[in-house]
Amino acid sequence: MEWLEDNKIPIGRWLADFVDFLNEYFFWLFDGFTVVLEYVFDLTSLALLSIPAFAMIALIAGAAYWLHRSWKISLFIVLSLLLIVNLGYWEDTMETLSLVLWATVLCVVIGVPIGIAAAHRPKLWVSIRPVLDMMQTIPTFVYLIPALTLFGLGPVPGVVATVIFVVPAPIRLTYLGISSTPTPLIEAAESFGATNKQLLWKVEIPYAIPNIMAGLTQTIMLSLSMVVIASMVAAPGLGIPILRAINQVNPAKGFEAGIAIVIVAIIMDRVCKLPDKRK
Repeated sequence: MEWLEDNKIPIGRWLADFVDFLNEYFFWLFDGFTVVLEYVFDLTSLALLSIPAFAMIALIAGAAYWLHRSWKISLFIVLSLLLIVNLGYWEDTMETLSLVLWATVLCVVIGVPIGIAAAHRPKLWVSIRPVLDMMQTIPTFVYLIPALTLFGLGPVPGVVATVIFVVPAPIRLTYLGISSTPTPLIEAAESFGATNKQLLWKVEIPYAIPNIMAGLTQTIMLSLSMVVIASMVAAPGLGIPILRAINQVNPAKGFEAGIAIVIVAIIMDRVCKLPDKRK
């Protein structure tokens, strides 16, 4: 046993050396990405905060009613967001919304094409499945260390760590939706002379939309679960007051910020779900 421990495989050192290599030779790439993403994040947050709170609440409630034709959902949104304003977390909520928005965009842009490619190439799916398992199994705090080294403090390492943790969800659900397209449906389209591109856009993707939308919802929920963890690398939003509440042992503040996160999660889940078929 001692011999085995004394001859430790230096996996951690190898990974640390790889991160140092990236930081030394590709710093310009990571610095550029940081500048662009910080600018986009700050611009989005500024745009959301420039709209008066009551006007934003009205816009969100109106959009929800237009999508779902349900006054109950709109009323819930109005009352819930007014509660956030009352608790004093409106600015933090908008920053969290910006963080989740861009993490979701990056996850969908990366995850959906990979899921489609994996559904069409079984060998690719077999090769990436263990990687996806590992990405979702490794403790999320571990992602913050290289992200902090490469991107510094701020929202960017929080977004990057969130994307690494969350992106397996849209990949898996997109793969499931595309690969479960009924064979008779595909054969019928091919018999009418559909090309591979037409088959993808007019048959497979429409059939997979429920799964892709489920992946979108999962992405949003998982991104919100990373809000508190991302605050440890100075990512703004509702995670900051929760982190302060932990440091100050202040349960009241922690519960209030936690309720705000729950409200945002419920609203985004309800709004992003596929609307019921209208009669």
